[in-house]
Amino acid sequence: MSYAAFKMMHWATGIEHCASGFVTHSPCNSTPAEIPAINSDDLDSSEWPGERRVGPVPNLVVTAANVLEVYLVRVQEDDNKTLRASEDQRGSGGTMDGVSGAHLELVCHYRLHGNVESMAIMSVGADNHNDRRDSIMLAFQDAKITVLEYDDSSHGLRTSSMHCFEGPDWQYLKRGRESFARGPVIKADPLGRCSGVLIYGLQMIILKAAQVGQGIVGDDEPTTSGGAVSVRIESSYVINLRDLDMKHVKDFTFVHGYIEPVLVVLHEKEPTWAGRISWKHHTCMISALSINTSLKQHPMIWSASNIPHDAYKLLAVPSPIGGVLVICANTIHYYSQSISCSLCLNSFGLQPESSSEMPKSKIAVELDAANGTWLSPDVAIFSSKTGDLLLLTLIYDGRVVQRLELLRSKASVLTSGITKIGSSFFFLASRLGDSLLVQYSSGTSSLSSANMKDEIADSEGELHLAKRLRRTPSDALLEVASYEELSLYGTTNTSESAQKFFSFIVRDSFINVSPLRDFSYGLRINADPNATGTAKQSNYELMCCSGHGKNGALCVLQQSIRPGLINEVKLPGCKGIWTVYHKGSRGHVADTSKMDDDEYHAYLIISLENRTMVLETADELGEVTESVDYYVQGSTIAAGNLFGRRRVIQIFARGARILDGSYMTQEVPFGVHNSDLSSNSEAPVVVFVSIADPYVLLKMSDGSIQLLIGDPSTCTVTVSVPTVFASSTEPICACALYHDKGTEPWLRKTSTDAWLSTGITEAIDGHDGLYNDQGDIYCLVCYESGTLEFFDLQNFKCVFSVENFIYGKTHLLDKYAREPSTSFQGSKGKVSEDSNDFLKELSRDMKIVELAMHRWPGQYTRPFLFAILSDGTMLCYHAYLYEGLDGAPKFEDAVFPQKSADASNISGSRLRNLRFVRVPIDIATREEFSNVVARPRITIFKNVGGYRGLFLSGSRPAWFMVCRERVRVHPQLCDGSIVAFTVLHNLNCNHGLIYVTSEGYLKICQLPSRCNYDNYWPVQKIPLRGTPHQVTYYAESNLYPLILSFQVVRPLNQVLSSIADQDIVHMNDNDNVNSDDLQKNYTIDEFEIRILGLDKAQEQWETKATIPMQTSENALTVRVVTLFNTTTKENETLLAIGTAYVQGEDVAARGRMLLYTFVKNVDIYQNVVSEVYSKELKGAVSAIASLQGHLLVASGPKITLHKWTGTELNGIAFYDAPLHVVSLNIVKNFILLGDIHKSIYFLNWKEQGAQLSLLAKDFASLDCYATEFLIDGSTLSLVVSDDKKNIQIFYYAPKTLESWKGQKLLSRAEFHAGAHVTKFLRLQMLSTSSDGTNITPGSDKTNRFALLFSTLDGSIGCIAPLDELTFRRLQTLQRKLVDVVPHTCGLNPRSFRQFRSHGKAHRPGPDNMVDCELLSQYEMLPLDKQLEIAQQIVTTRSQILSNLSDLSLGTSFL
Repeated sequence: MSYAAFKMMHWATGIEHCASGFVTHSPCNSTPAEIPAINSDDLDSSEWPGERRVGPVPNLVVTAANVLEVYLVRVQEDDNKTLRASEDQRGSGGTMDGVSGAHLELVCHYRLHGNVESMAIMSVGADNHNDRRDSIMLAFQDAKITVLEYDDSSHGLRTSSMHCFEGPDWQYLKRGRESFARGPVIKADPLGRCSGVLIYGLQMIILKAAQVGQGIVGDDEPTTSGGAVSVRIESSYVINLRDLDMKHVKDFTFVHGYIEPVLVVLHEKEPTWAGRISWKHHTCMISALSINTSLKQHPMIWSASNIPHDAYKLLAVPSPIGGVLVICANTIHYYSQSISCSLCLNSFGLQPESSSEMPKSKIAVELDAANGTWLSPDVAIFSSKTGDLLLLTLIYDGRVVQRLELLRSKASVLTSGITKIGSSFFFLASRLGDSLLVQYSSGTSSLSSANMKDEIADSEGELHLAKRLRRTPSDALLEVASYEELSLYGTTNTSESAQKFFSFIVRDSFINVSPLRDFSYGLRINADPNATGTAKQSNYELMCCSGHGKNGALCVLQQSIRPGLINEVKLPGCKGIWTVYHKGSRGHVADTSKMDDDEYHAYLIISLENRTMVLETADELGEVTESVDYYVQGSTIAAGNLFGRRRVIQIFARGARILDGSYMTQEVPFGVHNSDLSSNSEAPVVVFVSIADPYVLLKMSDGSIQLLIGDPSTCTVTVSVPTVFASSTEPICACALYHDKGTEPWLRKTSTDAWLSTGITEAIDGHDGLYNDQGDIYCLVCYESGTLEFFDLQNFKCVFSVENFIYGKTHLLDKYAREPSTSFQGSKGKVSEDSNDFLKELSRDMKIVELAMHRWPGQYTRPFLFAILSDGTMLCYHAYLYEGLDGAPKFEDAVFPQKSADASNISGSRLRNLRFVRVPIDIATREEFSNVVARPRITIFKNVGGYRGLFLSGSRPAWFMVCRERVRVHPQLCDGSIVAFTVLHNLNCNHGLIYVTSEGYLKICQLPSRCNYDNYWPVQKIPLRGTPHQVTYYAESNLYPLILSFQVVRPLNQVLSSIADQDIVHMNDNDNVNSDDLQKNYTIDEFEIRILGLDKAQEQWETKATIPMQTSENALTVRVVTLFNTTTKENETLLAIGTAYVQGEDVAARGRMLLYTFVKNVDIYQNVVSEVYSKELKGAVSAIASLQGHLLVASGPKITLHKWTGTELNGIAFYDAPLHVVSLNIVKNFILLGDIHKSIYFLNWKEQGAQLSLLAKDFASLDCYATEFLIDGSTLSLVVSDDKKNIQIFYYAPKTLESWKGQKLLSRAEFHAGAHVTKFLRLQMLSTSSDGTNITPGSDKTNRFALLFSTLDGSIGCIAPLDELTFRRLQTLQRKLVDVVPHTCGLNPRSFRQFRSHGKAHRPGPDNMVDCELLSQYEMLPLDKQLEIAQQIVTTRSQILSNLSDLSLGTSFL
């Protein structure tokens, strides 16, 4: 393996930075985020003096490693008149301030070529009536700053300015240093006049904000509808803080209440260290600089010194108080220009010598690593390192702060950031647990007395329940509704004088799997032992150690969905399946929407080769084919409900039947309508059907279109051929109906004259109100030429058309919409004439084979548009509304349509403000279509297990689930190709599904409810309430032994005596500890090995056994090893545990080696394991592996090989490692050893002389994180990840000259992963179809392994070997894409993937790894661009896509 591909499969979920601001809307027109107050008249509001209304709600912006996401907070007002269905109401839990629920909805999502180091929102200030928008400022390593603003026209973010202080011109800013403790830090002035970025530790960049209408970006292109302009940057300059005598800057912030921006810097005059704290402890100070951006001057206006050495954070106090809070580990200080006060938090808080006694807080707490924000001008909320929420109140008079008060509020997650969103919400971002959106209320609590619960549950353990709760139907929701509301709710009386209460409710949460410390690969609960090939892979799942402390959890991750089987039947030759409802003669009155959602299906229709079966779906499925009037002599094309589920329509090749239950009420033959059709030709038959009550659209085999129009009053249909299609000669390749449901149809808003819309007037005078308020129905038609058109079914006018829809452009807009900016029109490309013909030639045989458009119910949902190309590519678009800036001419067109016939056609009835943005899809759904008529592959579902979306059948079936208005794609590999799919909801299969496999099995299933599908992969979290460190898998009994640690509080004398018990420390050492200190509590970690197994009956994970460790003993490694017993001459599978005693630096390190055997009878679950061996060793036992029946143990700086006699371990060989071994890997008799500082060693074990010998090593110094062997056919490579987030691949080549006669490992590839890789797992790659099926076993193609890896950010990826030809092709494409694709934030993917050495000497290795993160952008390019690039690099588009598809198929391990 000389070449490899780096591929991410699950992106980071641990949120590091969060901020809120008005990014997509300005405060004065914040309709997107809030519902207007229920009644705006004054009478109503005066009745409720105590209630606050939720004001304008800003956006939430979050980043996780290199992922940037912008969300809207959707608030549900508590309106008793319309109680919404539970599916809408995501976060349940009582009403507060007139809000019954809130959830987060995704606006846009980007994966950047660089990790976000710091983020700030550049805001205009807190005025609710301005129409300026905020901008997002991001800082990247080493000194790159990007300012992003929201662009309405493209429904995404665009870069407004970029500032780079790197490279030779700016080298002097580093002052000779190469490595820095942290990346750039960015903060913004509260009034948006400027912002500051601290780079290279000592350089302050001041970015000056532009006045309205100025800035680096020209105003020639329009930015937003309604003319709301985002804040922009005009210029920048550098302040060298060293010149101002600031040497060690810890933090800085801008303070409120000054005419000019004032920057307060926290810095240390001269550092202290642990050994000198008692003499030198108040070393920090703050300095306030007044920033004059026009004169570039920054005089110091005030300063304060004598601040404790452990100060680390500044928090600017909002107006009207002003000033700044300095947060230290044990104290909090308030400073302003004129006054200061402080608060001591625990017994470690030191007084400066000269000062008076410091007031102590009522609670003892340590505040290092805390995050805080302001809930109101005088109350700040802090989240401490233990996950407690603390409220700090400033008791003030005027602008004079008299004292500080701190109170403990609730327990919550361990946070990485906290931000306030508007006046009623705050967001707790977390890398270690699930992030939470919390609503808070101050003043007297407005919760009704029924909801005032006394008991308070911690919010993180119950969140997985809240997750499930979200998916349950409404009746079950009521029982557990109180559960989530307890999670963060409770009133806190902040002070006697103020009498302020704060109550909290968790409204929404993001699931998080980071940090992934370790993972193990095991069988799923519903694995199929007979599966082969790709289907076999979905038998497995990843068991990951994630979280920390009380947020610790075991995450069960699965890449593919495996539905839970209820029943299966052999049913060969099945062509399609449908389930239909039957309401009988029930009137309209009873038809409430609640009944619709929960109504059971009545019939299941199964279409076979030449007949149709009908089954009743009552309690049991029973065949009723003979006793019903359905057409059963041939196969069915489609079936569905019409007239509000009062009738069923069944369509077959030559006609249709309307049925009331089992009785036919009408039969419609599809005769030949065109008399000029020659009589000898075969009459066309139906090939595709789309149903939208009360219309049915039919596509015939000759490409013509017929429409069945239903009459709700008589429940009959008539056939018509729309004149538009009767006269047109252009062949149609795909069509569909779109039903724009609801009382306010969404597409109506996009029409320029919505108030003139025909649909509304008819709804008023319609004789039967039941159907006309159901919204509008549109017909979507795609022609062979690639044009897409929308027709309004009322009068069959074209209301929206897109040319070259087939190209898959990033944005679609109506061709008549006047578009001032040329941002998306440029996708035609300036191609020369001859190559243009070539593109036409190539794209001619491409066509759209299937269309679907759907809007799922919900107040804020927008329609999705899906299309499948003939080569299997799936296009997915999301609609959005954009009102252009040229309002006047449009309005004229709309008012005077009678200018000419042509003008009237293009007039105001068009959906001119409708646009679509393309949504990237993460998995390969491509499959080549044959020339036979393809079956429809898209099935839309409203509720399967509480989720909505669509199912894509075919050879690579996948679920597209719509959560938070984003598409989550999950493949389903377990049954191979799927022919047909439908939903089934009845007594025994609640919101389940039925599908038919290509082997001819019909399976009735349910979606596993224990998983959460709103994630990159389906995930189930098992809370542990402790930190998991390592996990291993025992395959025979499906058990997972893992290392867990818990924080325990012990009195100090107990801790000291436990050390003294071991006869190492003499008690007289403790004489200098005074008796008060001995009573103090001390937190220590206690370890245990917990063995988890799955209870098959309950489907719950339970503890089968625990092995406690001794006091101050840490378990470091746990492995299941196979040893050869020299006495019985048999192999034994044992559980091996390596530990270390942690007793401070005065005690020599020791450890224990423990061996346990697994007991076979699992009935008595106490003794799943029993100890067979235990021995104390010198040095910590940090890694264990089994090598050809022997046990290899790394204890301290030595690795020893032991043989097992059944009772004893006898050492037979050893090797002295340099410092401390962190990982051991074995292949045959080769050993790969990773050292904590000294890189990797490659050893060999020789049985003859019983010796471990060094073959080669890497001579560079490297802090290893994880190591593993990579096998590609007959070549062996060595992979290592390090603390600088790099991955390197080495190889052993004793014959080459550079390897110093084989002593030195040579570099094969190096790559910057952008995350700390903690574990590699070697898995065999799957064979793909294009490899050819006649490969002999054992050849290079089959003996090819990839490495699955996990990172501390919560991301999962793989490194897969490539053959040279594929690598060269993809590398050329990658170089091309660096220039062709517009990268978000202007980041260069090549510089991001460059090996980082941070100033250490490093000889660059070869560039032999391709980045699939960049290559995946190729499929998102428009088709013409794809063909052009493929032509330029002398290959074909299908060749590139086949290489990418093979790579993703070969690595679909789960």
